[in-house]
Amino acid sequence: MDLFVPTLSQGLLWSILALGVYLTFRVLDIADLTVEGSFPLGAAVAARLLSDGSSPFAAIFAACAAGMLAGIVTGWLTTKLKIPALLSGILTMIALYSVNLRIMGKANLSLLRQETIFTRFEAFFDDRQFVILAVGFAAVLLLSLLFYWFFGTEIGAAIRATGFNPHMIRANGVNTDVTVILGLLLSNGLVAISGALIAQSNGFADVGMGVGTIVIGLASVIIGEVLFGSNGFMKALFGSNGFLICLISVILGSIVYRAVIALVLELGMPPNDLKLFTALLVAIALALPLIQEKLLQARKAVK
Repeated sequence: MDLFVPTLSQGLLWSILALGVYLTFRVLDIADLTVEGSFPLGAAVAARLLSDGSSPFAAIFAACAAGMLAGIVTGWLTTKLKIPALLSGILTMIALYSVNLRIMGKANLSLLRQETIFTRFEAFFDDRQFVILAVGFAAVLLLSLLFYWFFGTEIGAAIRATGFNPHMIRANGVNTDVTVILGLLLSNGLVAISGALIAQSNGFADVGMGVGTIVIGLASVIIGEVLFGSNGFMKALFGSNGFLICLISVILGSIVYRAVIALVLELGMPPNDLKLFTALLVAIALALPLIQEKLLQARKAVK
């Protein structure tokens, strides 16, 4: 239980970031590196407001709003200035490094002895890890329901169609510039919420905490798709609702990813090698469909 509960709680908090990455990477078909700036942006805004005595809920809402503004900047660079999405994300990410330093006033801002969203509920649980687990589960459930509802609306369907076939959706009179900006806005809002929650969970915000977050998000998305996306049990449980299956797969993928990380650390892997291990894990997960296809061809050749 000492390993299971913290792993599950961290997996839930990081799954909010994974949902944001899924929105750009799979729904909009954009590789958005703004994530590496909007994640610490959410942490910085929340930490600054909490240090100034603001409510934890107000801090999270402000973090979400700041992340949305970052997404709007990337969307504007992509759609109005016609800068490629990858470069737009890099430009925003670099700019946000200075913005985050300005917000915090220094490279690291401690939240020790500050009231956070987790200290609000410590009276209901004996163990802090159970508090993080309960709050993380409630946050993921609420955001997932809102995510699923929104993408069932007309605007949400237009955003999904923009990533799937932009020429078709433009032919139907939809302004794809608006849908791209909306998608990036929502994605980075989710990422910033994740950053705000994780900063409160860890007890600090750091200007460098966003390094590698895009890889963590991609790992969660890919692992979830490989392990659960085409799982017969998931299809039997949710039928033909592919979008719902994708959302649940991303959340489960984030939990599995954190479990793998916790396991390799428990087995003695040096923490300095975690980024290398994550990159290799994502590469293997991305290559799995090709590996499976090659194995299937080899079996047919043998027969």
